[in-house]
Amino acid sequence: MADLILHHYTTSPFSEKVRLILGAKQLPWKSVFIPPIMPKPDVELLTGGYRKTPFLQIGADMYCDSALIADVLEHLQPEPTLYPEPEKGLSRILAQWADTTLFWAAMAWNLQPRGAAEVFAKAPPEAAKAFGEDRGKMSAGNMTRLRPADATSAYKSYLRRLSDMLDDRHYLLGEVPSITDFAAYHPLWYTRRIESVRTILDLTPAVVDWMDRMAAIGHGAPEKFSADEAIAVAKAATPHTMLTDSTFQDDHGIALGSAVTIRAESFGLEETSGTLVAATRTHYTLERSDERIGTVHVHFPRIGYVLKKTEA
Repeated sequence: MADLILHHYTTSPFSEKVRLILGAKQLPWKSVFIPPIMPKPDVELLTGGYRKTPFLQIGADMYCDSALIADVLEHLQPEPTLYPEPEKGLSRILAQWADTTLFWAAMAWNLQPRGAAEVFAKAPPEAAKAFGEDRGKMSAGNMTRLRPADATSAYKSYLRRLSDMLDDRHYLLGEVPSITDFAAYHPLWYTRRIESVRTILDLTPAVVDWMDRMAAIGHGAPEKFSADEAIAVAKAATPHTMLTDSTFQDDHGIALGSAVTIRAESFGLEETSGTLVAATRTHYTLERSDERIGTVHVHFPRIGYVLKKTEA
């Protein structure tokens, strides 16, 4: 198996989700640290424009979005499974809720003024402004942000509901962690990192205990790797997807071989352009070529992404 190369940064919540999955599956991986805000020239070179964090590189294949990355890791190492029966469908649906609704409520709480002040306390004054401007460009006014007071109410309710799910079990859907646990954990993990806002977790002791169990999974043993080394790996490799479904599913009237763009629906609106080489029930794949990296394939999940044909 080719090396798993995770492009991430330390404080990225979605990166923590993937790092824990790698730890749970005891998969060896290489760690490439990337900037939290633009510019990200090496990221854009490898993905063609996608700039959200993290993305997973396997040779000349780039897997975007933590939901798709989880499917790739499940294929590579089926045990312990992220999607236990009979709650396989339920775990995916709840994970999508956690990655969106729960995440945005938590982050609005986390980065309220006192939380943001703590996060950027040791950074120069312009750092907070640059971060805010960067994240604003990622949504381009396309999202409704919760105000801190509304986020407080929502976040408290969601924590109570998670606590209710833990009344008689160690994890959210049973006695072993599923994709629901990894998705629900990472925004709460970010809360716990910020002393001035983490007291909200004290309202739900069962959730705190569950978080301790999740944290104990760990990240495995990552090996430090550089962006230049990752680019060299891509250049030397031939794309070979780890995704198992391959049947063409045409929901857009766009034929394989067409020039297309793909972008996220609501956050991270930068487009990736290339040639559509796969459109299956679960994912899209674009082929791109560049002198520095050769030919690569960039993979996206269908859910949450917009496919458009490039007009001539």
